[in-house]
Amino acid sequence: QVQLVESGGGLVQPGGSLRLSCVASRSILSVDSMGWYRQRPGKERELLASKPTYGIASYADSVKGRFTISRDNAKNTVYLQMNNLKPEDTAVYYCSALVTGVGVYWGQGTQVTVSS
Repeated sequence: QVQLVESGGGLVQPGGSLRLSCVASRSILSVDSMGWYRQRPGKERELLASKPTYGIASYADSVKGRFTISRDNAKNTVYLQMNNLKPEDTAVYYCSALVTGVGVYWGQGTQVTVSS
């Protein structure tokens, strides 16, 4: 089992930045990949970024160049730095932990609202 707790969401103006954090209840070195998803109103949950424990990060085209995923394995934490935010980035953002052969664990989500 892995419990995930996200934080860092909030209200930001277009063009602004936010950094989301996700703290795991156990070492993320035992997790194959950490990721960030979002779910916009009326839309399906979409993968934004993922960072394997042993591998390079990958991004959805919609956020490439604006969002950066990073991991601090010593703190069991994964981050999502979001720059140049747009109104269409408004969503609930979820952290995920993939454990091969077991499944995907989810955080409770954090709301990000981009509005002037």
